[in-house]
Amino acid sequence: MGAAGRDFHNFNVVYRNNPAYEVVAFTATQIPYIENRNYPPVLSGKLYPKGIPIFSEEKLFELIKKHKIDEVVFSYSDVTFNYIMTKGAMINAAGASFKMLGYDQTAIKSKKTVIAVVASRTGGGKSQTSRKVVEILKSFGLKTVAVRHPMPYGNLSKQRVQRFAKVSDLKKHDCTIEEMEEYEPHIVRGNIIYSGDDYEAIIREAEKEADVIIWDGGNNDLPFYKSDLVITVLDPHRPGHELIYYPGFTNLLIADIIVINKIDSANQADILSVRKNIEKYNPKAVIIEAASPISLENESDIRNIKNKNVLVIEDGPTLTHGEMKYGAGTLAAQKFGAKSIVDPRNYAVRSIKDTFDKYPSIGNLLPAMGYGSRQIKDLEDTINQVPCDSIIIGTPIDLRRLIKFKKPATRVNYSLQEIGKPDLFDILKNKFK
Repeated sequence: MGAAGRDFHNFNVVYRNNPAYEVVAFTATQIPYIENRNYPPVLSGKLYPKGIPIFSEEKLFELIKKHKIDEVVFSYSDVTFNYIMTKGAMINAAGASFKMLGYDQTAIKSKKTVIAVVASRTGGGKSQTSRKVVEILKSFGLKTVAVRHPMPYGNLSKQRVQRFAKVSDLKKHDCTIEEMEEYEPHIVRGNIIYSGDDYEAIIREAEKEADVIIWDGGNNDLPFYKSDLVITVLDPHRPGHELIYYPGFTNLLIADIIVINKIDSANQADILSVRKNIEKYNPKAVIIEAASPISLENESDIRNIKNKNVLVIEDGPTLTHGEMKYGAGTLAAQKFGAKSIVDPRNYAVRSIKDTFDKYPSIGNLLPAMGYGSRQIKDLEDTINQVPCDSIIIGTPIDLRRLIKFKKPATRVNYSLQEIGKPDLFDILKNKFK
């Protein structure tokens, strides 16, 4: 059971060349357009010369009955414990065992030092933290390469090993908006980042040009590599989630360093609640508090926001399965005096309307969904139908490169700002200098 990422990795490292098992199918959820494909022979190995079909998770129980399935392996992330065990109970009732593979069983050992940056929830600020780690290591003169959690939504055979070193590589690999949001911020800073389907092959390529590998985890998943240092980012805007989401809670437990991010915009009581949870469940972890200050590209951009009716576009996964009620764009609207945030729901078209139907709690923010050219077009059409004075872009990439805006658009930037000591520089200096 997967969402085009952890499921493929689990298969590759545990089942691909294992004659004790016959893998009948993958099921897919969370991400649109990823079912009704085939995990190709080039990836599935000699035991599966025809590849392995990928079905919608809606067909899971039909597949269990039809193929007399013995085991179902849960292989995706950022879901509640209640969600997982409800699935487990239903799978048991259908006659199959329910399995969750562990960190050691699925983590590949690298020949180089690995630092993993993971999180308790999607949208917590993990990506800006991983970029900060890269910057620090580069300042020490170390060759650093990032490896990103998979997002293989296209041609799986072509996506086996992907290397991104320049912006044009995004087009070369036919990236979705979600992929660009993770790769582009590294690229524009001169960093190299890998991704793909086969993380054994990926790490061996990355090792050729790096002293240190940064695992840039996604969707609050566990590291794919056995890590020498684990940094986990927690979000005090969602206090308590670090204890009830899988595998975010596991990431809290395995952390050497825990970053409590966004303290500049979170409630003090919520920050203290998160700190107490850390002290209870992982008292050995070093705690770093950090802010996530927002800024505009130009001071003149304030005119596009102040006293204006604005459309706010936020990171898609953060609003959908990340369940955040606001992001950097919302904070910018508040900080720079927007008159109102215009509700886009009545103007959403096609797949964007479907997203609002599936995630009604999104409210009056527009998630930057872009899983392929069709959905990017749906996003553009939705944006340009909303009656607003201007647009605030709160996504990690500049959507103006992909979408033609008919109204003035202002992009919000945000970064990691550590508060107090020790900080990441101090900790990494002790380890590497």
